[in-house]
Amino acid sequence: MIGRDEFVAKRSARWDELERLLVDKGLHRLPPATISRIAALYRSICADLMRARSLGIGADVTGHLDVLASRAHNVLYAPKPYRLRALWELVLFGFPRAFRANWRFNLLAFVLFYLPFVVGILGALHSTEFAEGILPRSMLRGMEEAYSHGFDDGRATGADAAMAGFYVHNNVGIAFRCFSTGILFGFGSMFFLVYNGLVTGTVLGHVMHVGHGVNILTFVCGHSPFELNAIVIAGGAGLQMGYALVRTDGLTRTASLRRRAPELFAQISGAAFMLLIAAFIEGFWSPSSIPPPVKWGFAGVMTILVLLYLLLFGRQRTRPVKAKPGRKRGDSADAPPPSSRMSSPPPSSRMSTPPVSAPPPSFASPRQGG
Repeated sequence: MIGRDEFVAKRSARWDELERLLVDKGLHRLPPATISRIAALYRSICADLMRARSLGIGADVTGHLDVLASRAHNVLYAPKPYRLRALWELVLFGFPRAFRANWRFNLLAFVLFYLPFVVGILGALHSTEFAEGILPRSMLRGMEEAYSHGFDDGRATGADAAMAGFYVHNNVGIAFRCFSTGILFGFGSMFFLVYNGLVTGTVLGHVMHVGHGVNILTFVCGHSPFELNAIVIAGGAGLQMGYALVRTDGLTRTASLRRRAPELFAQISGAAFMLLIAAFIEGFWSPSSIPPPVKWGFAGVMTILVLLYLLLFGRQRTRPVKAKPGRKRGDSADAPPPSSRMSSPPPSSRMSTPPVSAPPPSFASPRQGG
C-alpha cells in the first residue's frame, strides 16, 4: 500500500504548479494555453483527491487538495466579470444579430403594431367619433391643445430635461409591458402591440384631423424611428418568450426559456438602448425651435441609420480557411481546446404582468413641464 510521503512526493509538483497559476489572476486575464493547463491540472487534482480519500491518506493532504480543487473550479467556472466593453459589443453587434436571427417573430410584431397604427390614423382622420371610441375625449382635447401651436419659441432647458426623464419612464414602461406579458404564452405581447399601435395611430390621426398635423409630425418625426421600432422589438422578444413556453422541444419550460435567454437579453438590451436615444431626441431636439425642414431631414437620416443598424451591424465576413496538415475535415482552425469551452447556464427570470397604460408612445404632451 502506498504511503503518505510517497503519494505526496509523486504529485506535489503538479499541485504546486496549479497553485502558482491560480495566484491573483482571473480567467479573463489568462492566455488560452494557460487556461487549458489549469483545466488539465484541475482534473488531475480531482483524481488525486479521490485517490487520497480511498487510500486513507492524512486529513491534512485531503484538506489541502480539496481547497485547491475548489479554487481551480471557481476560476474555471466563475461568471465573466462585468465589462463596459462587453456591454457595448452586445448592443452594437449582438443585438442586431439576435434581431435578424429571430426575424419571423419581429416581422409578426411589426404587423401587430403597425397595422392597427395605420387603422387608427385612417379611422381618426375620417371621423372624430372613431377617435372618441378609442380614447377618452379629455385626452384627445389635451392632445389638440398640446399641438395647437408650433415650437418656434422652443422650450425651457429645465423643462427639456424633465420631459426627457418622463419619456424614458413612459416608453420603457410600454416596452416592458410588450415584452414581459409574453410570459402569458405570447398573448400578452400580442395584446399590447395591437393596443399601443391603435392608440398611437388614433392620437396622430385625430391631431391631423383637427388641423395640427404639421406640428405633431414635425415633433415626432425625429425620435419615432428609434422609439416605435424599439417597442416593436420588445414585443417581438415577448413573442419569442411565449413561443419558448409553447414549443419546448422536450425540455421543461424553464429550461426552454434558459435556452433562449441570451438572445432575449440581447434584444431587450438593444431596445432599451434605442429608447434612451429616442428619449434624448424627444426631450431636447423635437421641441426645439429648429426649422421643420431640418427636423424632417434629420428624421430621414435617423430612419436610414436605424435600418442599417438592424440589417447590417454584426455581420461576420466569411473567409476560406485552409486546412492544416493532420486536421480532420470540418474542424475549425480557430476552435478552442475542449477544456476552454466552459460555461454555466443563466438563471431563469421571474416576470410580472403590469396593467395597461394610457399614454401612447411619442405623443405624451410635449409641452408638459413648462
